Amino acid sequence: MLLVWFSYVVAVVASYTVLDLVGRISTAKGASRWGWLLFGAAAMGLGIWSMHFVGMLAFSLSVSVAYDLDKVVLSVAAAIAASFAGLFAVGRSRPSARRLIAGGLLLATGISAMHYTGMAAMQIGIAYDPLLFACSILIAVAASLAALWLAFYLRRGDERGGVWKKLGASLIMGAAVAGMHYTGMRAARFETDAAPHAVRGMVLNHTFLPYVIAGGTLFTLGLSLFGIYISNRLSRQDSELQQSENWYKSLFDNNQDAIISIDTSHRITGFNAAATEVTGLSGDWLRSRGIDDLLPHIAEEERERTREHFRRSLGGEAQSYQTAFVHRDGRRIELSVVNVPVVQDEGIVGSYMIAKDVTEEKAAKEKIQYLAFHDELTGLPNRRMLNRSLAELIEGRPDRFSVMVMDMDRFKLINDSLGHTYGDQFLQEVGKRIVACLEDEQVTLARMGGDEFTLLCDGRYGKDEAERFAKRIIAAVGVPFRLKENDFYVTASIGIAFYPQDGEDAVQLLKNADTAMYEVKKNGKNGYQFYTGELNAQLQHKIELEVELRQAIGRDQLYLDYQPQIRTGDGRMIGVEALVRWRHPSRGVVSPGVFIPIAEETGMIYELGTWVLREACRQMKTWHDAGGPLITVSVNLSSQQFHQPNLTQYIKNILEETGLAPQYLELEITESMMMDASVSIGILNELTDYGIRISLDDFGTGYSSLSYLKLLPIHKLKIDRSFIRDITVNRNDKAIVATIISMAQHLNMDVIAEGIETKEQLDILTDNDCEKIQGYYYSRPLPPAEVEQTFFAPMRGAALRG
Repeated sequence: MLLVWFSYVVAVVASYTVLDLVGRISTAKGASRWGWLLFGAAAMGLGIWSMHFVGMLAFSLSVSVAYDLDKVVLSVAAAIAASFAGLFAVGRSRPSARRLIAGGLLLATGISAMHYTGMAAMQIGIAYDPLLFACSILIAVAASLAALWLAFYLRRGDERGGVWKKLGASLIMGAAVAGMHYTGMRAARFETDAAPHAVRGMVLNHTFLPYVIAGGTLFTLGLSLFGIYISNRLSRQDSELQQSENWYKSLFDNNQDAIISIDTSHRITGFNAAATEVTGLSGDWLRSRGIDDLLPHIAEEERERTREHFRRSLGGEAQSYQTAFVHRDGRRIELSVVNVPVVQDEGIVGSYMIAKDVTEEKAAKEKIQYLAFHDELTGLPNRRMLNRSLAELIEGRPDRFSVMVMDMDRFKLINDSLGHTYGDQFLQEVGKRIVACLEDEQVTLARMGGDEFTLLCDGRYGKDEAERFAKRIIAAVGVPFRLKENDFYVTASIGIAFYPQDGEDAVQLLKNADTAMYEVKKNGKNGYQFYTGELNAQLQHKIELEVELRQAIGRDQLYLDYQPQIRTGDGRMIGVEALVRWRHPSRGVVSPGVFIPIAEETGMIYELGTWVLREACRQMKTWHDAGGPLITVSVNLSSQQFHQPNLTQYIKNILEETGLAPQYLELEITESMMMDASVSIGILNELTDYGIRISLDDFGTGYSSLSYLKLLPIHKLKIDRSFIRDITVNRNDKAIVATIISMAQHLNMDVIAEGIETKEQLDILTDNDCEKIQGYYYSRPLPPAEVEQTFFAPMRGAALRG
C-alpha cells in the first residue's frame, strides 16, 4: 500500500512540474523554447513512467516476473513523446480549442502506449478485461484533456494564489494519471500457471527498486522545479528589465516634447521624433552633430543664458528655463526647457534636454497679460495699468506731476440713439484723435471705462503744458464725428489735478480731477478746469443734493408750476407747460437747473419724469372736470423716457390712470432724441396715432438735420429763448426767428416762442406772424391755485356770460 501512495506522490510532483513548465515554455522564444520543450517532455514523461513503473512493482505476483528491457525503454520513450506533444499544444501564446483537444488525444495515446507497452515488457501471460481496458483508455483521455486545460489556465504563475491553484490541479491530475494506471492494472489477468520455468530478461527487486526509482524520479523532478524557479526568477528580472526598457523607449520615442540626450563630450547620443519636428532639423543632421551646433539656432539674445544652463546641468544641477529656437523655416519657437543630469555610478555621464513648444501658450499668456492692462475696445491702457503707473510714479517721490480726467459730453445721447455699435466706433475714434494730438509727448493715456479717459503727465510737464494738452484735446474732439451718414458734434470736459498739492495718493488725485471735470460740465461743458479747494466743497454739496433728491419724491417735496401759453390775437390761454420744482425743507426752493442735471447723471430722471407726467395729466384732468377750458398740457420728455421699451404703452397707462384724453397731452422732445430717425419715426408715429401731440423743444440749438422735420410727425416748433433774448438788437437772431416761423408755416406746423419778456420782443414776433407765445411778459410759472384763479376762473366766467 505504501508503494501505491508513493506512486501517487510521484504523479502529483510530476503534474506540478508540468504545470510550472508550461508557463516557462509559453514565454520562451526561439531555441530556448525548444530546449524547455525537450526538458519538460523528459521530466513529464519520466515522472509519468516512474509512477507507472512503481505502481507495477507495487503489484505482487506469486511468481517472479522478468522484464523485457527493450520494451521498458520503449515505454519510457512513449511517455516522453506524448509529453512533448501535450506541452507543444499548450505552449502557444493563444492555443485554439482544436489544438488543445488534439494535444490531449496525443498525450492520452502516449500515456496508454507507455502503460500497455510497460505491461507487455513483463514476461508473463496477460489477458485484459475489455470493459476495464476501455475505461482505462477513457480515463487516460479525460486525464490528458484535463491536464492540458489546467496547464493552459494556470500557466501564468504571477496570478494571485497561483501556487495553490497549481498544487490543487496537480493533486487532481495525479489522481487521474494514477486512476488510469490502476484501472489498467485492474483490467489485467496474469497467467501465473503458464509461466515458464526458465526466466528470461531482467528480474527486478521488488523490495528496494521501487523506492530507488521513485526517489530518483522525485529528486530529478525536484531539481527540475528548482531549475524552473531559478530560471523564472532570472527570466522575470530580464522581463522586468526589458519591460522597463520598452516603457522608457516608448516614453522617449512617443513623447510630445522634444528630447535630446547628450554625453559629457557635448555629443548628441539620441533624440526622438518630436526633436526633429520642433527644431525642423533632420535626423541625419542631429546624429552627426554636437549640442554646440544647436546654439547658432538659438535666438541670439538667449544663447549665452541657454549655454550656461546646459553647462550647469552637466555639473549635476537640474535646470529649468525658457528660451527661443529659430526653426529651420524661420519661425521663432518659444521653448520651455528642462535639463536633467544623467547619473551612473555616482558620476555624471550626460544630460537630457527636454524641450516643450510653448509658443502658443506664451502668446496666449502675453495676450491675457495685455488684456489685463489694456482696454479691449481702444487698445489704450486701462484703469488697472493707469493705477499701477500712478502708484509707481508716486513711489518715486517726484516734485510734481498731473492727472487729467476727461469725459465726452453728449456720448450717452449717441449711445442711446444710435446703439452700442456706433457708440463703440465713436469711442475708438476719440481714442485715436487724443493719441494723435499727443503723439510726440511722453504721457500715458488710459480709458477708464465708458467715455471717460485719463491722461497721466509726469514731472517734466507743468501747468502751462497741461493747459496746452487740454486745449489740443478739446479741439480734436470738437471736430464732427461721422456716424451713420450724419455728422455728430461732441465736446470734451476735462478736469486737472496736480501732485502733491491736490492729493498725495492716487485715489485723492483722481477724485479731485473728477471734481474739476464735473465743474466744467456744470458750467456748460466743452472746456477744462484746474482743481481748487472750493470745488471740493461744491462737490460735497452736490453729493448731499443727490442723496436728498432720492428722498424728495417719497416725501412729497416735489411740485409742479404751470406757465401759460398765450395766443397773441386775443390774449387767451391755449395751453400750459408743466415745470417741476423742488421745495427743500432746509434749502428752500432748489432750481431745476441744479437738480435736473443731477437726476440725469444718476439715472433718477426716469423716476422724476414719470412723476411729472402723471401729476401734470392728473392736474389737467382735474381742471377739465371743473369746467375747463379744454386746453393741452405740455410735458418735457427726458431722453431716458423716450428710449425706454414700450414708450407708447407706458404713456397710455398714465393717461388711463389719470383719465386725461390723449389729445390734451403734448410731449416736448429735443432734437437730440431724433438722431436715429429710423428709431424715432416709429416711436413718434405710435404716439401721434394714439392722439398725443408732439412739440420740438429748443428748436435751432441742436445739431440735427432739417430733414427730420420732413420725416417725423412734429406738430409744433418751439423757438428757444436764446434766439428771443437779443432779438431786438441782434439782426441775426431776428432773421433766424423769422426763418423758423416761415418754415413752420410752410410745413403746416404750429410755432410758439418762449422767453418773451418785453413788448418789443412781442411786437417783432407778431410782425412775423408768430401767434403763440410763452414768457414772463404774460405770466411767470404759477402754482395750480394761481393758474385757476388768474386764468381758468375768468375764462369760465366769460364763457358763461357769452
